[in-house]
Amino acid sequence: MISKEIVQYIKQFIPERDKQIKEMERYAQEYDIPIMEVTGIEVMLHILKIAQPKRILEIGTAIGYSAIRMAKALPAAEIVTIERDKERYERALFYINQTGTSGQIRVIFGDALNVYSDVAKAAPFNVLFIDAAKGQYQRFFELYEPLLAENGLIITDNVLFKGLVATEEPIENKRMRQLAAKIRRYNEWLAGRNDYETIILPVGDGVAISRKRGERQ
Repeated sequence: MISKEIVQYIKQFIPERDKQIKEMERYAQEYDIPIMEVTGIEVMLHILKIAQPKRILEIGTAIGYSAIRMAKALPAAEIVTIERDKERYERALFYINQTGTSGQIRVIFGDALNVYSDVAKAAPFNVLFIDAAKGQYQRFFELYEPLLAENGLIITDNVLFKGLVATEEPIENKRMRQLAAKIRRYNEWLAGRNDYETIILPVGDGVAISRKRGERQ
């Protein structure tokens, strides 16, 4: 992982966020709600600005932080996002209304593994963003990948998992050890797919960018 000193150095070049976004960051920190790290989301938003997707599917809304950031960065984009936790779902709706992004963002309440038919109505998607239960990454990918447009992108957060995927030291916490192993297998599975090109960027908690190869390739 990048050293803390380098991360702090990079952060000084990140544009100032507005008050509503900072409030969401504060809320997430106070209530221990996982949202994308600042350096990671800035890189993702930069990539999305280049790609200019029309439709984005996000698995894992949480409080709506990344969906709102994407909506603000891409005013012409439509975002479908899925959240299974009732309290977080309601908080996301609150922030979406507060930030004036409800015209771009549709939040589906339910488990991403059970709402495929509802999501499919909005397909195809140009981008699939996976940021939910880490142990289910491959299942999310396999389930929703067919809804991706040709040459679409799949972005996965937390693929370095605090550096634990690469450590040679024993991980004492059983849950963390199991999750690290699952994410490591997911990364290897991604790299082995011939129908996608994948690169892992060591920003935030690790961001994987997988580009769907076109039929001509």
